[in-house]
Amino acid sequence: MARLWLSCFLLPALVVSVAANVAPKFLPNMTSVILPEDLPVGAQVFWLVAEDSDNDPLTYGMSGPNAYFFTVVPNTGEVKLASTLDYETLYTFKVTISVSDPYIQVQREMQVIVEDRNDNAPIFQNTAFSTSISETLPVGSVVFSVLAVDKDMGTAGMVVYSIEKVIPSTGDSEHLFRILANGSIILNGSLSYNNKSAFYQLELKACDLGGIFNNSFTIQCSLPVYLSISVVDQPDLDPQFVREFYSASVAEDAAKETSVLKVEAVDGDKGINDPVIYSISNSTRPGWFDIGADGVIRVNGSLDREQLLEEDEEVQLQVTATETHLNIYGQEAKVSIWVTVRVMDVNDHKPEFYNCSLPACTFTPEEAQVNFTGYVDEHASPHIPIEDLTMVVYDPDKGSNGIFLLSLGGPDAEAFSVSPERAAGSASVQVLVRVSALVDYERQTVMVVQVRAALECRGQKLWALQLLLGPYNCCFLPYLQVMAYRSVPCPDIFSIAIDGGDHGESECAGDSPLHVRKHDSSVPRVACGGSVASPSHTAPCRVSASQATDPDTGAWGQITYSLLPGNGVDLFQVDPVSGTVTVRNSELLDREIQAVYYLTLQTTDGGNLSSSTMLQIHLLDINDNAPVVSGSYNIFVQEEEGNVSVTIQAHDDDEPGTNNSRLLFSLLPGTYNHNFSLDPDTGLLRNLGPLDRETIDPTLGGRIVLTVLVSDCGEPVLSTKVNVTITVEDINDNLPIFNQSSYNFTVKEEDPGVLVGVVKAWDADQTEVNNRISFSLSGSGANYFMIRGLVLGAGWAEGYLWLPPDVSLDYEIQPVFNLTVSAENPDPQGGETIVDVHVNVKDVNDNPPILDVASLRGIRVAENGSQHGQVAVVVASDVDTSAQLEIQLVNILCTKAGVDVGSLCWGWFSVAANGSVYINQSKAIDYEACDLVTLVVRACDLATDPGFQAYSNNGSLLITIEDMNDNAPYFLPEDKTFVIIPELVLPNREVASVRARDDDSGNNGLIQFSILRVDFISKDGATVPFQGIFWISTFSEADVFTGSIQPVTSLDSTLQGTYQVTVQARDTPSVDPSLEANTTLNLFTVDQSYRSRLQFSTSKAEVGANTQAINAALTQATRTTVYIVDIQDIDSAARARAHSYLDAYFVFPNGSALTLDELSVMIRNDQDSLMQLLQLGLVVLGSQESQESDLSNQLISVIIGLGVALLLVLVIMTTAFMCVRKSYNRKLRAMKAAKEARKTAAGVMPSAPAIPGTNMYNNERANPMLNLSNKDLGLEYLSSSNDLDYVSINSLDDNSVDVDKNSQEIKEYRPPHTPPEPDPEPLSVVLSRQQAGASGQLEGPSYTNAGLDTTDL
Repeated sequence: MARLWLSCFLLPALVVSVAANVAPKFLPNMTSVILPEDLPVGAQVFWLVAEDSDNDPLTYGMSGPNAYFFTVVPNTGEVKLASTLDYETLYTFKVTISVSDPYIQVQREMQVIVEDRNDNAPIFQNTAFSTSISETLPVGSVVFSVLAVDKDMGTAGMVVYSIEKVIPSTGDSEHLFRILANGSIILNGSLSYNNKSAFYQLELKACDLGGIFNNSFTIQCSLPVYLSISVVDQPDLDPQFVREFYSASVAEDAAKETSVLKVEAVDGDKGINDPVIYSISNSTRPGWFDIGADGVIRVNGSLDREQLLEEDEEVQLQVTATETHLNIYGQEAKVSIWVTVRVMDVNDHKPEFYNCSLPACTFTPEEAQVNFTGYVDEHASPHIPIEDLTMVVYDPDKGSNGIFLLSLGGPDAEAFSVSPERAAGSASVQVLVRVSALVDYERQTVMVVQVRAALECRGQKLWALQLLLGPYNCCFLPYLQVMAYRSVPCPDIFSIAIDGGDHGESECAGDSPLHVRKHDSSVPRVACGGSVASPSHTAPCRVSASQATDPDTGAWGQITYSLLPGNGVDLFQVDPVSGTVTVRNSELLDREIQAVYYLTLQTTDGGNLSSSTMLQIHLLDINDNAPVVSGSYNIFVQEEEGNVSVTIQAHDDDEPGTNNSRLLFSLLPGTYNHNFSLDPDTGLLRNLGPLDRETIDPTLGGRIVLTVLVSDCGEPVLSTKVNVTITVEDINDNLPIFNQSSYNFTVKEEDPGVLVGVVKAWDADQTEVNNRISFSLSGSGANYFMIRGLVLGAGWAEGYLWLPPDVSLDYEIQPVFNLTVSAENPDPQGGETIVDVHVNVKDVNDNPPILDVASLRGIRVAENGSQHGQVAVVVASDVDTSAQLEIQLVNILCTKAGVDVGSLCWGWFSVAANGSVYINQSKAIDYEACDLVTLVVRACDLATDPGFQAYSNNGSLLITIEDMNDNAPYFLPEDKTFVIIPELVLPNREVASVRARDDDSGNNGLIQFSILRVDFISKDGATVPFQGIFWISTFSEADVFTGSIQPVTSLDSTLQGTYQVTVQARDTPSVDPSLEANTTLNLFTVDQSYRSRLQFSTSKAEVGANTQAINAALTQATRTTVYIVDIQDIDSAARARAHSYLDAYFVFPNGSALTLDELSVMIRNDQDSLMQLLQLGLVVLGSQESQESDLSNQLISVIIGLGVALLLVLVIMTTAFMCVRKSYNRKLRAMKAAKEARKTAAGVMPSAPAIPGTNMYNNERANPMLNLSNKDLGLEYLSSSNDLDYVSINSLDDNSVDVDKNSQEIKEYRPPHTPPEPDPEPLSVVLSRQQAGASGQLEGPSYTNAGLDTTDL
C-alpha cells in the first residue's frame, strides 16, 4: 500500500520533468512535396515548418542519398534547389528532413514527387535519311517513314511532324510531299526524272503538342533533319532527236552507200539511256535512201534531180528512232522526224528536141521528137529560115550543166546554118539558108541535114533533117521533112536532101518539068555586118548600116530595106531607105537569154527584084549579173564531236568562161572566222578544229554566223553575200567550278539561325539544262547545316550555308566541322565538283564546369590527430577555353552509422579555391562521433558569359574516418541483480553476465573478457578470496560483447553472503596497444529459509504445463525473480483441496528474498495476479471474510490513490507553482497523516522494526533493498510498522481460499452508466473508515477542519 502512494506522489514530478523540454514536431503536411522539374537552380522550392511548445530555437536539416538536390537554410527552414530536377531520370525520391532544438532532434522521411514539364524536344531516332523512289511511284504511296521520340508525358510527349522545306524550292515541288501523323511521308504529286527534278531534299521537323515550361505554354521542336530522295528514272518517255531540223545535200550521181547525213536521237529517259534503232518509215522517193544503225543516211539507189523539179529538188525522209526495250507500258518508245535531202544537179542529161513553141512546151519525155519536116523555096536567099519548122531544144540540167552548142551536119549541111549556135536550158531552133545556090529543086527535092546539140563534147545529140522541095500548085507543095536520129560520134553530121520543083506556071494534071525562077541580073547586093552590146543601149539604137547597090538606074535602081520574119525581128528594126538596123527596146535585150540574133535583111529594087543577106548580131556580155547563191545554210553540229563540211552553191549568169562569170569565195571578217576554212574556188566550208560552245558569246545562243562573200571577176566586180549559220549545240561537257579551292568560315557557338558563309560556283555550259547548279552537303555534322542555292544567271550560282533557326553549334562538342559541298548538274550523266568547307566554331564561355568524378572518389582519414595537411584535391574541368575555375564548398554532412549528427564535423576540413582539401582540426576528428564526412563541393567558372550557368552540379567527396584504438572498452550499465541459489546452481550454468562495448571499429573494437579475482564477503563482513571458482565466456551480438560468468563446480550452499567477482574487458587491436576496463559484480546468495511452497488444486502435470503462466503471474505480483525449485504431487489424505505443490524462491534484485508471509501479502494485494493464480489452481489459505475485507480495503485504497493522482496532475498543470507556494507543505503533512491513519489500526502502537525484504525502513532510517537514506522524501512515518501487516502476511497459513466461489463477490458491484458521485475529501474518508474498522461505528459529533482539506491534492 505504501508503494502505491509513493507512485502517486512521484507521478507529478515525472510529468513536470518531461514537460520541461518537449520535442519539436513537423507540421502534419511535412510528408510529401510536389515540385516541377523546370525549377531553376537556386529557386525557393518549399519551407520546412515545425513547431515547438517550448518555443526553443529550431534548426532544420536534410540528409539522405538524394539530399544533394536541395540546400536548407538551417535557422529558417527555407529549402532551395541545388541541383536540377529531371522527371525523366528520377520522378520520385525520398529525403530525410530533420528539426532539432538544443536538446532533441526529430527526423522524418519526406517524399519528393517531381512533376513533368515540357523540357524535352522530340528527337529523331536517326538523322541520316536517304531513299530512292521510282519516278512512276503512284500518288499517295509511302516514300519514307521517320520516328521521333519525346520523353515528356501527356501532350508534351505527343509528336507531330512537318515538312518545313522542299529543295529545290520550285512551285511544283512545294506540295509534292506531305507527312502523316505517324511519320510516314506520302507522295502528293507526280514525279518526273527528266522534266522536274531527279533529287529532292526535305527538311523535316518534329514538334510536340506543347506543355507548361517555365510557367508558360511552350511547344518544343526538334532539330531539323534532312531526307534525301533520289528519283530513279523509268522508261516512260520516248526518245528525242538532238536537233530540231536535219537537212543535207547529195549529188544526183552519188554512188550507192554514199553517206549523206547522220541523225542522232537519245533516250528521253536520261537515267536509262536505252540504245536507239533507226529506220526510214516514210519517204517521198522510196528506195532512194537507207539508214544504218549508226544513224547515217546513205544512198540506196540511183538519184535523178530532174524528177524532183516539182518538189523543189528535195527528198523528204521520215526517220524513226525506236528504243531497244519496251517502255513501262509494254509499248515501243519511238519518235520520228522529217529530214530534207536536196539532190544536187550534175550534167547527166542530153538535150532533147520538141515540136512546140516556147513558152508553151511541157517537155515531157513522151513529147520528145526525132523527125522534123519543113520547106523552103529553091534559091531562097541566105538566112531565110525554113518554114513550118517549130523546133525547140531542151536540156533539163541546171546552170552550166544545161549549156549546149548547136551546129549542122550531114550531106547538105553546107547549104544551111542553125540559129542559135549556143543555148542554155531551152531555146527555139531555126534552120536558115546559108548558100542559096545549093538549094536547087532541080538538083534534089529533098535535102537532109543533121542538127547537132553538143554538150561541149561531154555528150551530144545528133539530129537529121530532110528538106523536101515541091512545085507550087494545088496538088503538090514543097515541104521540109525533118527526120531526127541519135548518133554517138562527135561532131554531129547533118545532111539536107533537096527535091527540086519548078517555080513557074504548071498544069494541075500530069507531071511537068521544074523551072528555075530567073532572077534579074541586077539583083541588089547587101554588105552587112555588125554587133550590139546589150542591154546598155537605148531604143532605137543603131546596130549597123547596111549598104546595097543596084546597077539598075532609075526607078529600077531604087533599093528598099526590110527584115524578113524570124527570130529577133521584134527586137530590131531597119530603116527602109538607109538600111540602118537599130534596136527597138534595149531593155528587152539580155545576153543571158540569147547572146546571138540572126536577122535576114532583104533588099528590093524598083523592079521588085530582091536579095537578102544574114545579119548576125552578137550581144556583147557586160558584168550585169551578180553571183546567185542557191539555198540557205543553217548547220547544226554538236560541240567537240561534230564537224562542218558544206559547199556553198553559187553561179553567175554572165558569159561563161569570162571573168564576169568566174566566182571567188571568201569569208568576211568575223569573230569566229579563225575556226573555219573556205576554199575560194569551190566554196567548201570546213571547221579547222573541234568547236566549243563555251567559247561562243553566250548572247549568241551558240550560233556562229559566217558571212561568205561570193564575187565575180568582172568590171565592176559584183558580189553576193550569204550567211552561213552554224549552231553549235551545247552538251554537258563542263563541270561546275568553285571560285575558291576551299572555304573557311567562322561562326559563334550558341548562335542559331545565322548565315555561316557563301560558296560560289560557275558552270561554263551555256544552256540552262546543262549549267544549272545544285548544291548539297556531306561530311561529319552536315545535318547541323543547310545550304540554299541561288541561281545568278550565266551559269553562276551561290550556295548559302546556314544554321537552321533552332540549331546552334557547341564548340565543346565539335570545334571544327569539315564539310564537303558538292556542286552538280541535274543531268544524272554529269559529274560533280566538290570543295572542302571548314567551319570553325568560335568558343563562347557557355558551359558550366564539370567536377572530375575520379577526384571525388572517397578518401580515408585517420582520427584523433593522426593526419595533417592536404588529404585530397578536387579537380574540375571546363571545356571553354577562357574558363577561370575555383572550387567552392557548398555543404558539409556529418553522419555516424548513416545517421546525421549535425554540424559536429564542420570544422574538421576545409576546401581551397584550387580544390585542395585540408585537415583543419586534426585532433578534433573523432571516429566515434562521426565516421563519415561528406563535403558537398561545386566548381565555379568566374569568366562565364552572362546568361549561362557558372556553376557545376554539386559533387560529394566522401571522407571516411578511420578508427584508431583510442577508446577503451566500457561496461554497459546493468539494472539486474545477480542472485545465486546454491541448490539451483550447476557447473557451467550462467549465474551472472556483463556487457561491454568498444567505440572503436574492427579489431580495435573486439573485446575479450577475463576474471581477475573472486572474493566472498560473508554476512559478518569477513572477506575470503577464491580462486578458480568461476570462469567467463565471451560472445557478441552486433557491437555489444557479453561475458557469461559460470561456476566451475557446485557452490557451497552453507555459505551466506556475497561473491564479489572482478571482470576485465580488454580490446584486441592489431597494431596499437590494447586498452582495458574493469568492473566488479556482486553475486548474492539466498539460503533455504526463503523457500516458499504454493499448493495447487491441479495435478503435477498440469502445474508443470502451466509453469510459464504461473511464473508470469507471480512475477507480476511480487516484482521479483521467481526461481522454481520443485513441483510435486501431494498425498490426497493429507490435503483434500491441494493435489500438488510448487517450491520457489522469490528474490529481489538486491539479493533479498520474500518469505512465505510476505509472499502471501503481495499476492493478495495484486488482485489481477491473484485471480489469474486462482484460475491456475492456486489454493489460498485463510478465511473468506478476511479475504473480502482485505479485497474491499484494497479496492478503496486503489480508488483513492487514482483519484488523488488525477487531482495532483490537474493541479500541477493548471496552477503549478501557485499551489506549491500556498500550502504545499501543510497539505503534504495532512496527506501523510491520512495515509498513516489508514494503515494504522486504532489503539495499536507500532511494533519492532519490519522484516527485511519489505518496503519498511529500519530504525537506522535505511531501506535494506535500495540501501538509500530516507532523506529524499522525508517520509518519517514509514519507520513504524503495523501488526495488521504481520497478520495479513500470515493469513495464508490459517485460511484457505474457496476456489469455487464466484470471484465477483470480492469486488463491489457498481451499476453500469451510473453518474459518478462527487469525490469526498480523502482525509475525512480515511479517518472515518479507520474508526469504523476499529469500533464498528462513529461515536460523538464530527468536526471537519477546512485547513486540513486535501481535496485539491
